[in-house]
Amino acid sequence: MDSVPPAASWAASRDTKPTRLPQAIAHRGNMSVFPENTMAAFKSAVEVGAHAIETDTHLSRDGVIVLSHDVTLKRCFGKASKVADCDWAELSTLRTLRGPRQPMPRLLDLLEYLVQPGNEHIWILLDIKTDDDAAKLLTCLAETFASTPTPRPWNQRIILGCWEANYVALCLKILPGFPLAYQGWSTSFTTAMMAVPNLNLDMLCQTLATPSGSKIIPEARKQGRLIFAWTIKEEEWMELSIRQGLDGVVTDDPKLFLEICDRWPKTQARSVFTKRTVQQSAHWAFICFLVMIAETFNRLTRGSPQAQVKRILGV
Repeated sequence: MDSVPPAASWAASRDTKPTRLPQAIAHRGNMSVFPENTMAAFKSAVEVGAHAIETDTHLSRDGVIVLSHDVTLKRCFGKASKVADCDWAELSTLRTLRGPRQPMPRLLDLLEYLVQPGNEHIWILLDIKTDDDAAKLLTCLAETFASTPTPRPWNQRIILGCWEANYVALCLKILPGFPLAYQGWSTSFTTAMMAVPNLNLDMLCQTLATPSGSKIIPEARKQGRLIFAWTIKEEEWMELSIRQGLDGVVTDDPKLFLEICDRWPKTQARSVFTKRTVQQSAHWAFICFLVMIAETFNRLTRGSPQAQVKRILGV
């Protein structure tokens, strides 16, 4: 590994004495009100006070970076096609199935909105999906950033989220100077990825609530890494994220999370395992089981996480 990603102190938890509070990161915008990954959802997130926007990248057939979580258009737009099989001219005509019906935005549209006066403080957690050609996607990202001037450089407003070690390596090569976050659910792979200096962590919230996951938090803090959790929807899990001392909460409802933060010193935090959350606890246990199965399969087919990281990143 020839270089290391820079730190991103601007994305750290907020110092609101007598405690620090996580930043509110709007998951695909304000999904509680508007269709996901639309300009309406992004603008709503900013209006309710979110500190950051989390969104997902895919490439159209003609090389335009669009903001869509899914590789296909079926769930959100009702069209049985892949994003990568459509040109931007076609994608721009689509409207979401969920109302109020909205068009699919480009990354360029979001960047142009965020350079408007009053929005300079908003940053982006950019989830780089692994469905496209990685080098082509990252090159297009670099070109899009360069085409949109901003008084505050984009590498001080954007954290690139990587699901795999090879994407970390490519980001360091194609987009040097941008802070990075490893996104995942595996505690063993996360631990292995922590061999990369300054690599921040964006983890499944249920994983962080396990015994092995809870050990990652103080270690990340000791090493000066930021740690975010996704995707937090329920009040109990929002409160847990504050008690855990996380830097950011990726949530569908940034307004609710900020309300909980505002009353935090004045309220008695509830246990994450209340009567109301029996079903959520069962869901947590099921996710932990799936994580264990997936980690075992990954280790058997690809080798240990440490070996994978060393082979790809040399650390």
